[in-house]
Amino acid sequence: MANTTPPPPKKSKRIERDTNRGKWKSKTEFILSLIGYAIGIGNVWRFPYLCYRSGGGAFLVPYCLMVLLAGIPLFYLEVLIGQFSGTGCTGMFRLTPILKGTGIAQVIVNMYCVCYYSVILSYPIRMISYCFYKTVPWVDCDHSWNTDNCVNIDDLKKQNSSDFVTSADEFFHREVLQLSSGIDDLGGIVWEQTLSLFLSWIIIYLCVSRGIQSVGKVVYFTAPFPYVLLFILFVRGITLPGAWTGIKFYMYPEWDRLLDLKVWADAAIQMFFGLGPGWGGIVNMASFSDFRNDAKFDSILIVTVNVFTSIFAGFVVFSVLGFLSEKSGIPVATVATSGPGLAFVTYPEAIAKLPVPQLWAIMFFFMLFLLGIDSVFVQLEAITSSILDEIRWFRNHKWKLTLVCCTVFFLCAIIMTTHGGMYILQLFDWYSSAISVIAICLVEIIMVSFIYGIDNFMLDVEFMMGKRPSIIWKILWKWVTPIVLVFIFFMSIIFIRTISYHGKVFPQWAIIIGWASFVSSVMWIPLYVLYIMIRKRETMCDSLKKRLKPLDWTPADPEDREKYEAFRRQRRMPAFMSDTDAEGMK
Repeated sequence: MANTTPPPPKKSKRIERDTNRGKWKSKTEFILSLIGYAIGIGNVWRFPYLCYRSGGGAFLVPYCLMVLLAGIPLFYLEVLIGQFSGTGCTGMFRLTPILKGTGIAQVIVNMYCVCYYSVILSYPIRMISYCFYKTVPWVDCDHSWNTDNCVNIDDLKKQNSSDFVTSADEFFHREVLQLSSGIDDLGGIVWEQTLSLFLSWIIIYLCVSRGIQSVGKVVYFTAPFPYVLLFILFVRGITLPGAWTGIKFYMYPEWDRLLDLKVWADAAIQMFFGLGPGWGGIVNMASFSDFRNDAKFDSILIVTVNVFTSIFAGFVVFSVLGFLSEKSGIPVATVATSGPGLAFVTYPEAIAKLPVPQLWAIMFFFMLFLLGIDSVFVQLEAITSSILDEIRWFRNHKWKLTLVCCTVFFLCAIIMTTHGGMYILQLFDWYSSAISVIAICLVEIIMVSFIYGIDNFMLDVEFMMGKRPSIIWKILWKWVTPIVLVFIFFMSIIFIRTISYHGKVFPQWAIIIGWASFVSSVMWIPLYVLYIMIRKRETMCDSLKKRLKPLDWTPADPEDREKYEAFRRQRRMPAFMSDTDAEGMK
């Protein structure tokens, strides 16, 4: 008689998990780190000008709508993924292993951004060094770097010719950057700028050398202190003559602009890059949170603070621009600008007209530095955590890995401290990350809502939070947010402008390099799928089916994992990929 006793169940085959990745010492550390990450220099030098240019107060309608329909859902989704899985931006794709190339794309995008963002951080350091002069050097035209076309801001009313350059403009471009004639003329290294970059990386390394243990302490200062400086600058700004003229330009609603599709596209893109989903930083920071943390409250709070900061920064900026307009006789519409031109030319120009300009300049540039360095913390931590999650050997050598990463990124960024370095920076800022992270977010939302299944994901959240998310989140994640992302993706391509800097349009070969930087990250999404298909051990159909299933998609903590598996069995649903499938993934 045949033996009918069933064989004993095989021991589950799982990927080795790092249960000692670290945890935030408190919920406050987590919130401050994400506030510091989400709120960056762009809140000061991009949003206010974009709001003014796109209809003033009317712009807040599409902007807030985009935040509600896509910003909060994406932010909340990434916090939940990181908190549940306890992994970074590569490990999160255990949810759908065939899409792991998306995690690689995130790491590459972060590498590009960390390089050029560190150079942006070096500009405030360099500008602060000039604030200890008896007279701030951008206030007049009596220096070796000035040309015959240089005009003091006080003399602009007397100018009949349009062929002039302000003293602040010449100071930043001819003294600080020592800007060349174009991207095809890189020239030599500006050593003062390289030194500032080196100092930036020393500060960054000291702050992140011990991972979240050191970052968690640093953010207690770097996240809230910019608000102190921002508030002081706000109070000073609104008390200046002409301030309310500038604020009116900033907030006066032009309701007819709501009929312009580009205004909606600008609102969507600004929402996207203001909050920072798709980079992996949110997932990675959330992976260090307590498993039962109230992720919904944190997400809504952080997004709300971000939106408030952007709007509030506009009052700070435009009150001073109104003052500059009053002093120079130039309309606010003419002096208003964005990007480096606002932060390092126009705003310093206005500060120079205040009593003790050195004090206000130091406060402003220090605020910019603090706003930027938090973003670098999170992006660098996302890169190193991804490497640690994938290569176990590095887990005992984290400080060495961090040091190597900082050194490599510093060396890569040196090209942006040449005479033509600003052109390189603008090129990579324009192309390397903008569209890439939108594509990455699309893959994320499709993975969760359609491949893994939105009901499965909501069940995971129910186990983690003790309460199932409402039907509103299901509608947003499955239908509304994907549609908005598709809109943002195509609008960002359709409305992309010809790149230029300081009046110089980039040549075609430079634009090709820019697009190549975009392709160099997103190409890993299809390449990894192709790689899996080539090395398959089964038929292509079977291989695809297996790799569309989760691979050890369980909580990182063994105790939580055991409870989760019991919870899924109770619901009669598998907790993770079967033994055979897991073995086949190897």
